[in-house]
Amino acid sequence: MTQAPDSGGPGGEAAFSAAFVARFEDLLAWRRDVRRFRTDPIADDLLQRLLLAAHMAPSVGNSQPWRFVTVDESERREAVRSSFQRANSQALASYSGESARLYATLKLEGLSLAPVQLAVFCDEGTRQGAGLGRRSMPEMLAYSCVCAVNTLWLAARAHGVGLGWVSILEPEIVTRALDVPPSWRLIAYLCMGFPAEEHLDPELERAGWQAGTGLDARWVHR
Repeated sequence: MTQAPDSGGPGGEAAFSAAFVARFEDLLAWRRDVRRFRTDPIADDLLQRLLLAAHMAPSVGNSQPWRFVTVDESERREAVRSSFQRANSQALASYSGESARLYATLKLEGLSLAPVQLAVFCDEGTRQGAGLGRRSMPEMLAYSCVCAVNTLWLAARAHGVGLGWVSILEPEIVTRALDVPPSWRLIAYLCMGFPAEEHLDPELERAGWQAGTGLDARWVHR
């Protein structure tokens, strides 16, 4: 059973404690894209709990368009891995010089070791929500699924589980390999497991690929 926050805001609105807020900010800071996993399994009840958390994500029109597919069969996993290898080779070929050398050193997936592989699809044919909020912006269905992914990411990290989003894939190949309905569009392919390493800074910063920039570069006033 969840506990309601205190009515501690200036207008009597619900507010969590300062200690909770501080810990939540720690959680945000420690949420990282994990690519190096231990091989010990994630218990079924923990995975279900994480997916229940993701299922609480906001969605346009309360459509809940996300569809979760756990990929357990070795043949399907191998099809996904082969897709990554092809897409990764094509990506490497698009770089040259120092960028190509650095790209070749990056660890970009955890497909070999992650005990859980989870595909997240958006059911673009869902009737739930009766189209509310997406007639002029149909992409809101996909955005809702991304909200579910982010919610899952934070919930996983809170339980000590790492998550890595593999985007160097061929969506059509992966969708076909997983044999899902034609109205389902691939949003994310996720590797999940207990991290083999813990880092506060992003891996791409450590590798010298891309440093982060501050909020000032992202906040515009009009």
